[in-house]
Amino acid sequence: MENKKAIELVDKIVQDLDATGINTDTLIDDLKKLRSFALEEEIPLVVKVLRFTYEHIEENDSFLIPIPDDEPIDEEDVSDSESKVDPIESLKYLVSLTKSLKNRTNISDLREYRDALMAY
Repeated sequence: MENKKAIELVDKIVQDLDATGINTDTLIDDLKKLRSFALEEEIPLVVKVLRFTYEHIEENDSFLIPIPDDEPIDEEDVSDSESKVDPIESLKYLVSLTKSLKNRTNISDLREYRDALMAY
């Protein structure tokens, strides 16, 4: 995102996750604020992913979506990868993706998060 306050908020969210983990009270409010910046900048993918993210956290009290893999997943590996979800690392990665939307890999990973959140 281009907005300096949005980038500062991304940094704050990542620092808070490092410090206190998934604290739903502040985290959900911060994600909603970050989503409003994405609305202002008219970035529909980020708007949708952030909404799905805070709704997922509200429902589950955690973030249960794994970091997207670079490699295609074999059917046998699915159960292994699902059991190794690190909610904080995955959420930090998702939030940090929103800082640089000119990077094609970031856009691709955001789409994968969107699809995974919709399928959950």
